[in-house]
Amino acid sequence: MSNLALSTSWNIFRHTEAKSLVQEVKLIGFNKLELNFTLTKELVEEFVLLQKEGSIKVVSLHNYCPIPIGLTPKIALPDYYSLASLDEEQRKEAVKNTRISIDTARRIGASVVVFHAGRVQMKDRTVDLIALYDKGKKDKPEYTKIKEEFIRERASKIKPHLEQILKSIGELLKHASKNEIYLGLENRYYYREIPNFEEIGIILDNFKEGKIFYWHDVGHAQVMQELGFYNHLDYLKNYHKKLIGVHLHDLIGCRDHLAPGAGKFDFKTLAPFVKKDTLKVIEAHAQASVGELIRAKENLEKTFNG
Repeated sequence: MSNLALSTSWNIFRHTEAKSLVQEVKLIGFNKLELNFTLTKELVEEFVLLQKEGSIKVVSLHNYCPIPIGLTPKIALPDYYSLASLDEEQRKEAVKNTRISIDTARRIGASVVVFHAGRVQMKDRTVDLIALYDKGKKDKPEYTKIKEEFIRERASKIKPHLEQILKSIGELLKHASKNEIYLGLENRYYYREIPNFEEIGIILDNFKEGKIFYWHDVGHAQVMQELGFYNHLDYLKNYHKKLIGVHLHDLIGCRDHLAPGAGKFDFKTLAPFVKKDTLKVIEAHAQASVGELIRAKENLEKTFNG
């Protein structure tokens, strides 16, 4: 049996029912899933039934799952409600809906809820840097100026947000512990988001005895390297002892969520850090073809020794 799971982010928008989605992923050789953050409550209940029947194994959920009441799948982003918000009502809404994800994980037999830790309230300049990067201007003064200003502004505003995320996680860990569910703290794509490289350590150190671990997103870490913020493998060198899962997807430049093997990343570099019991989830988006995913599965199974 394969130890690789596939995120429903690949084909959820092609299906209106869980049964047909599961049939499609099983046809290409996957028997494990991560439920992504665009599933309605009704769809989630269908997956619960399929799991009970033994049709599919759900290994992880991506917060928020199901989507918060009142939202549609198109706008239900993982930090629609920010766990680090300075608005206490929004922070409480984020905590409430994450608790619901934890409850869902328990009911469906998943072990981990992957979550985003919110964002610093400021203008995001990541897209500006990517635009210059795409034009080959990464080494130009214009790029350096934006990047340095971005770093300084974020550093000046992070403290109250960090206090809020620590407060939120403290509340959530009580619920996670009661339900025997782990929280997977995911590294981020946009630089204004939390956590950055150093903040992963701060958060994990604050909850050494809690059910919170590091979830490594390959594409996000590589984008941080491409843009000159951090070295990709430093994330794994520093946090591999607390690594619980990985999102596996490829990228060309800063365009990520391609099928592994469809971009430029060398997945063999992950092998020393990814253990047998590390959850491995291919998080390719809709542009990935069936053939690309079948090849990705075969190659990654070889890379991670089956």
